[in-house]
Amino acid sequence: MGTLNFRVERDLLKRGIWPVAGIDEAGRGPLAGPVAAAAVVLDPRAVPRALNDSKQLTAEERDRLYKEIMLHALAVAVAFASAAEIDQINIRQATFLAMRRALDTLALPPRHVLIDGDDLPPGLCVSAETIVKGDALISSIAAASIVAKVTRDRLMRRVCSLYPAYRFSEHFGYATKAHLAAIATHGPCPFHRLSFRPFAAE
Repeated sequence: MGTLNFRVERDLLKRGIWPVAGIDEAGRGPLAGPVAAAAVVLDPRAVPRALNDSKQLTAEERDRLYKEIMLHALAVAVAFASAAEIDQINIRQATFLAMRRALDTLALPPRHVLIDGDDLPPGLCVSAETIVKGDALISSIAAASIVAKVTRDRLMRRVCSLYPAYRFSEHFGYATKAHLAAIATHGPCPFHRLSFRPFAAE
């Protein structure tokens, strides 16, 4: 495959397997906030140009593509698993939970799902496959990665207004020096993942 394209989705469409949704997550690594998952069914006639893995895009590029995806996609859903749920069931299971929630709320139920990575969530009620580095190869997964990232970042900006001391709007919960310094000064807030270091005992 090599470069990002819509080829896998078109091949499935030609075989009569449609709709096809791409799924990806954002926020597995941060010390605070939920993990987000997005499910996207792109319109084969209006696939946004310049799609890419959200991590390879600037904030401005992500925002522009997010608007284009939301305008032209056939269906989009975003779901979360909270910091408390992450602490309760671990980040891997919480990521699966967010993915299932996104899939369950998708307005256009897919016949097949393409998921970034190599870890297939259990309990899916639809045929699915994982694709390593799918967010850099598969258009639908790239779109999902952008939607998940933009949605989660916007949520963390709102959380920042509730807990400004942590400066979540700058690092979105990742373990930056500024974030760690704020934790050392103020301790955790209700949005922190207490099962993560530095909170959890080693």
